[in-house]
Order: sequence, then structure tokens, then C-alpha cells
Amino acid sequence: MKFFVDTAEISEIRELAETGLLDGVTTNPTLIAKSGRNIAEVIAEICEIVSGPVSAEVAATDYKQMLMEAAVLRRIAKNVTIKVPLTPDGLRACYALSREGIMVNVTLCFSAAQALLAAKAGASFISPFVGRLDDIGQNGMDLIADIVQIYANYPAIKTEVLVASIRNPIHLIEAAKMGADVATIPPAVIKQLYHHPLTDKGLAAFLADWGKTGQSIV
Repeated sequence: MKFFVDTAEISEIRELAETGLLDGVTTNPTLIAKSGRNIAEVIAEICEIVSGPVSAEVAATDYKQMLMEAAVLRRIAKNVTIKVPLTPDGLRACYALSREGIMVNVTLCFSAAQALLAAKAGASFISPFVGRLDDIGQNGMDLIADIVQIYANYPAIKTEVLVASIRNPIHLIEAAKMGADVATIPPAVIKQLYHHPLTDKGLAAFLADWGKTGQSIV
């Protein structure tokens, strides 16, 4: 499974990139707004840090404007992935862009039917939002299972399942068990993945025992 980080904060991206765990980055208008910076500057800086796909989302809602914004965003760097909403105009833009060999991330997916449409439109990635489904009393992971199963039925589908709106490590593990291709994870949740009380307890015991030897490796 590929790990993307869902943020526009350069310091967080740089820190994670240095661990070797990061395969890509996703951003959205909300994350760009939180950064307080110009979108082109932010995306360009991220693309210098990360060689994998970096999703930059259009703000337009109509087809022609989406293509105009996509033209600006794709000039920033070769690894920019154009992110479009799962709407009729968004899927039309996805089809046009994908035919030019441009990576497209179709976002705001909340049903398997929508995911099938995105695949038909040639999306590189489909982003189903599991956390937001959980918020309204549905099981977001059921959607991931459905999409993975449907895509697996058709070898011609090359669209990768990019699990979004991840709220906790359980979402990630369940998605990995189902065979999702990618997870885009908030930095705080990535940091949670490191921790287990038995790891902390074991390390404390090792260090205490080592201290008793009076040795130094260097």
C-alpha cells in the first residue's frame, strides 16, 4: 500500500519524506487555505520534496474553467496530479485530461456507483471519503470493500483506490486488508502508527539493562 500524506504544511511533508515512508501528497482548497499561502507556491515546493504524485485541486465547478485551472496547475511540476470533484463536469474534465496522459484524482466519492463512473472516465485515483461516511452513521469501510471488489472484477480498470478522510489507524489497517492501493493520511494519524505500549515498555527495559553494563558503542 502506498502512503500519501494529506496536508499542505511544508514542514510536516519534509519531516515525513525524510523517513522514506511517503509516496505522495494530497491537498485540497481547505488545506491550502489553512497554509495561508499561494497555491502555486505551495504545490511547487511540495513537488520539490516529493517525487510521487502531488494532488492539486481545481476550484472551478464548470468543465471549461476546470480545464483552464488544470492547465495552470499541471505546469507547476511533472508530478502534479489534477484533482477534480465527482460531478458531471468533473468527470468530463477527468476524461479529457486522462486522454492527454495527465494523472487525475477524482475526489469526494461516497458511493460505489460514483467510483465506477470515475474509472470509466479514466481516473488515475478515486478518493472515497470513509470518515465523512462514518460521521453520518454509515460504515465508510464498506464502501472501500465494494470499490475494491468491483475494480478487481475488471482487469481493464487501472484506477487506484485512494482511501481518504482517514481518521484513525483502524481505517488504514482495514483498508490495507481489503487491498486498497493508497491511503492518504493526516500527519497526526501517521504519527499514531508508530506507537504501541509494548514497544515503549520493551525499549525502556532494553535501555535500563544496557545502562547497567556501563558500555558505550561509540
